[in-house]
Amino acid sequence: MRKNQYLIHEGDDVKYEYIVLSGIFKVFYVDNQGKEYIVQFAQENWWMSDYQAFFKQATATMFIECMEEGEVLYSTLQAREKLSADLHKMEHFFRVKLTNGYIALQQRIKLLLSSTPQQRYEEFCKLYPNLIQRIPKKFIAEYLGVTRETLSRLYSDK
Repeated sequence: MRKNQYLIHEGDDVKYEYIVLSGIFKVFYVDNQGKEYIVQFAQENWWMSDYQAFFKQATATMFIECMEEGEVLYSTLQAREKLSADLHKMEHFFRVKLTNGYIALQQRIKLLLSSTPQQRYEEFCKLYPNLIQRIPKKFIAEYLGVTRETLSRLYSDK
């Protein structure tokens, strides 16, 4: 995939979930005023989709954009269900993957609701040290819910 290419646009039918083989992707939505909110970055070996749309077989409310040249593999919900039915180990794999994703999502929400920008930035650096160098600061700021200027101050304090 080329940089700035989209896997999913808001309103698309979401037929696939993706695993990243190379590159970085961002999963985001845009509000009615045109403000972008990044929900997830996905790098090598991470899974991504608009999961609400994927599991409900509905239209997308999110976008997925390639941030640097990359490659993905994809799977349909039907293929996932068949693998799970046929192979107990795959069912276990998908359950563990979903559970870990849910835990990470809860921790992210908790961090956004109850921590300072400094704490959010430090946690991001601790969890994703390699992303700091690969993602433009503007997008890291957006992900953390801070302005670019605030992130610059936090970044220079390190």
